[in-house]
Amino acid sequence: MENKLIVSPSPHVHSGDSIEKNMYHVLIALIPAFLIALYVFRLDALLITLFSVIFCVGFEYLIMKYIMKRKPTVLDGSAIITGVLLAFNVPSNLPIWILAIGCLFAIGVVKLSFGGLGNNIFNPAIAGRIFLLISFPAQMTTWPSAMVRSTTDAVSSATVLSNIKYQPELLPALQDMFLGFEAGSLGEMSVVAILIGLIYLLWKRVITWHIPISILATVALFTGIIYIFNPIALYNPLIHLFSGGLMLGAVFMATDYVTSPMTKKGMIIFGCGIGVITVAIRLWGAYPEGVSFAILLMNAFTPLINNYTSPKRFGEVVKNG
Repeated sequence: MENKLIVSPSPHVHSGDSIEKNMYHVLIALIPAFLIALYVFRLDALLITLFSVIFCVGFEYLIMKYIMKRKPTVLDGSAIITGVLLAFNVPSNLPIWILAIGCLFAIGVVKLSFGGLGNNIFNPAIAGRIFLLISFPAQMTTWPSAMVRSTTDAVSSATVLSNIKYQPELLPALQDMFLGFEAGSLGEMSVVAILIGLIYLLWKRVITWHIPISILATVALFTGIIYIFNPIALYNPLIHLFSGGLMLGAVFMATDYVTSPMTKKGMIIFGCGIGVITVAIRLWGAYPEGVSFAILLMNAFTPLINNYTSPKRFGEVVKNG
């Protein structure tokens, strides 16, 4: 009998991973942060997150089925994660109709207009958040106090990053910032909750350390150097690490498979770029927070980073000049 060697395209060994499996691992990792948000903002946190997920899943289903004429892929978990992350990036008292507009922009414009999961250039949740911030600046920067847990009694409160520039005497203790009892969006409440999620994702090998650690290390180094020469609260590296959406962005949004580099070297370049831009906007920009803009800008550079850091193919001849 004639023996035939049949060579098929790689991969030849199935790892057991899938899009759905990794997406739901991310959702599990977000549970600690969600529980803190529920404790701080109670029903408001639940409603904002629930409606955001419903809007994102619903818009993806309707657009794919009736506009793109394709089988909806809402069960892969990506639309759910977009909904959760967008909810984590807005105030707990944001009007639901504004949230719906942000979800439509994130899913319909940023994700599906480029062809859907795997083809989008920018992270949908980040782009949705920036779109809302630019379109509805008053509503997106009115933060309920973390000590008030009902909408009827909500009061406006400045975030740590706002106070650090204009009212440094009102800064909270680092312990409170670490545990999560300050004004901010749902996902910014607790550093320790985000770190628990990071440990879980690293344990499950959903992400690697390169992007989150390079972001945090760059922010700490950048602000730390300035703090040595001018030791005021504005340049305190611990305040920058523990405040705002830095932790949430570094762990859950900058690590998005689609919009981040593929190589380890590229991931470090990507993370360092996010760190530098974040600090520059925080210290010298018009907005007190810069991590969302930094991630979006570095998303645009991802193809160039991939091209620069991609390994040379075996047998490839590199021409100089």
